[in-house]
Amino acid sequence: MIEEIYSAVLGNMRVAYSLDTDTRLIGLCVLPLTDKTMYERRARVHSLAEAKIIGDDYPDGYFGGESMKYGETTLSLKFDAQEVEEKDGETRITTRLASDKGLKINHILTHRAGRGYVKIKTELENGTGDDIRLEMLSTFALWNISPYLDGSGENSMLLHRIRGKWSCEGRLVSETLEDLQLEECWCGANSKSVRFGQVGSMPVKGYFPFAAVEDVKNGVIWGVQMQAPSSWQMEATRADDGVCISGGLADREFGHWIKTVKKGETFSGMEAAVSACLGGIDDVCAALTEAQEDALCVPDCEESLPVIFNEYCTTWGNPSHENVARILDALDGRGIDYFVIDCGWFKKDGVRWDISMGDYVPSDTLFPEGIDKTAELITAHGMRAGIWFEIENVGRMTEAYNNTAHLLKRDGLTLTTRSRRFWDMNDEWVTRYLDERVIEFLKRNKFGYIKVDYNDTIGIGCDDEDSLGEGLRKNMLASAEYFKRMRKEIPDLVIENCASGGNRLEPYFMSLSSMASFSDAHECVEIPIIAASLHRVVLPRQCQIWCVIRKDDSLKRIAYSVSAAFLGRMCLSGDVTELSEVQWDMIRHGIDFYKKAVPIIKRGKTRILGTRIRSFRHPDGYMAVVRENDDGALIVVHCFENAPSEVRVDIRGFSVKDVYPPTADIRLCADGAVIRRTEDWSGYGVLLTRSEKSK
Repeated sequence: MIEEIYSAVLGNMRVAYSLDTDTRLIGLCVLPLTDKTMYERRARVHSLAEAKIIGDDYPDGYFGGESMKYGETTLSLKFDAQEVEEKDGETRITTRLASDKGLKINHILTHRAGRGYVKIKTELENGTGDDIRLEMLSTFALWNISPYLDGSGENSMLLHRIRGKWSCEGRLVSETLEDLQLEECWCGANSKSVRFGQVGSMPVKGYFPFAAVEDVKNGVIWGVQMQAPSSWQMEATRADDGVCISGGLADREFGHWIKTVKKGETFSGMEAAVSACLGGIDDVCAALTEAQEDALCVPDCEESLPVIFNEYCTTWGNPSHENVARILDALDGRGIDYFVIDCGWFKKDGVRWDISMGDYVPSDTLFPEGIDKTAELITAHGMRAGIWFEIENVGRMTEAYNNTAHLLKRDGLTLTTRSRRFWDMNDEWVTRYLDERVIEFLKRNKFGYIKVDYNDTIGIGCDDEDSLGEGLRKNMLASAEYFKRMRKEIPDLVIENCASGGNRLEPYFMSLSSMASFSDAHECVEIPIIAASLHRVVLPRQCQIWCVIRKDDSLKRIAYSVSAAFLGRMCLSGDVTELSEVQWDMIRHGIDFYKKAVPIIKRGKTRILGTRIRSFRHPDGYMAVVRENDDGALIVVHCFENAPSEVRVDIRGFSVKDVYPPTADIRLCADGAVIRRTEDWSGYGVLLTRSEKSK
């Protein structure tokens, strides 16, 4: 028999804990507040915590190699107790599980008043009296999705995932459960799991640590986004009428992970944000990214979302005092706040930048009077000076590359890709080295901004007494600790999180950074599509978007590029020393518009409308992004090939505050905003103020 033993209303959600009185397994449902009918369904309780210890039985039902759920360890963890604590506007529900052998799990759910998400983490306590070897531990598990469907809910549910690859980050993939073969079998005896995730030190190179299950018939959606600085996994599982979604660290099968937990020790994975709401994908994503907003800790200078200039797409890895000085002269009075010297400032004569990082001695050829003089010049032009580092990796043409005692190993050999090796970030010698080459460098030369790049992946992991996956996990947590160390040593330091563009766009590294490079799509037509897609998993205020202007760009092309930067943080680059004043005037209007839009970019809720974009590289039709908050709204429209002659956006109760480009033909009418006389490959911005009666 299944009995609901506790429930609580948390914001616009209800959390419900259900106990199978026969097995003593306890499951968790997170539900939106709604009067929709809930059905009695053929669904067994799925434990809110999954674990697997070496030596315990694995699951049956052909799960081997597909999932490590439902094994002996999980089934042995029975409900023990539950505690609820309310303090300082936060509710904390701790559910305790215990096995006869002395293994314990604390499942901790927290909710902050007024928020549309809950946070979940799982702690495992080893009270067995012996060391155990853990090979799987979930962070979260939700069961009985969707209780608003009668029976199996055929053709009514979608699994949403977000894909990522180099220069094509953020692609939403939505599939029916039937297409994923997540239908119950004819006899109900065989479960099916779809396990996905990412292995390595680029945690969003394949998928983002995100999943959502949507009941399209009833307009209800469940979503989760995990912290995932290293290998991770999620699973959608079907064993009966209901669907279970779960996830955590990548397990032994998926991520080569085993962890020894000594007797008396406690081990915990990372946190997950979970939400359930009425609506669709953009609604649940707005709730989940709210968790990232709450985790932000940035310098005061970041509150105005300053405009950035990065010289990479101007010099292509060849910065020098001379060309920086020339660029600075061109930027005078243009509204730029930060100036970033990108890669190459350290390279030896005749050697490429991408095999030269690691020693970090400024080039005497490129900076003959010292790089401090260049930083001083940037400051004298009224901008914060920034500089590029790749602190965790070293290139093959450096002395650091041969310092193998302090580099990561696999199979006892130095872990080497074609051009890079990796520092052991847990090595105290490496910490001291980086303190001198990075932190002291920044202090000495008065750089207030660091772009931390990361241009290769460790892959399955590195040597560790437990496993390759555990070695990787420890190393990436140590990397994250160094981000914290930089901020501690330089409290107002602006940190940009970059990994070949967007390969580290996950919540934990984002919480340690002011912003991130959204992609290595520098001047492609798909930039606005990528930028808009990333609203679902990254705060726009943290998403730095390339706005590269070329001397041959038409005014229409400039407006296309500039308006894409309204979807996040504006980062200019390109042929700025060769632009005409007419071209600069178009850019200036865009910078002015961007600065007016900052309050909405910082805080708001996003809707993505328009044509279904099948190809990022060759898009058809148009895209309209609407972002609203209590005071106003921002509409950003991009027209691609075969665009309509006008674009209508359903938005009401506003008046126009500003438009971009200034010549755009934009009108408000009874059913919304209309952008008229649109053309292929054009971009527009509309800034709206909410009318008094609609506030």
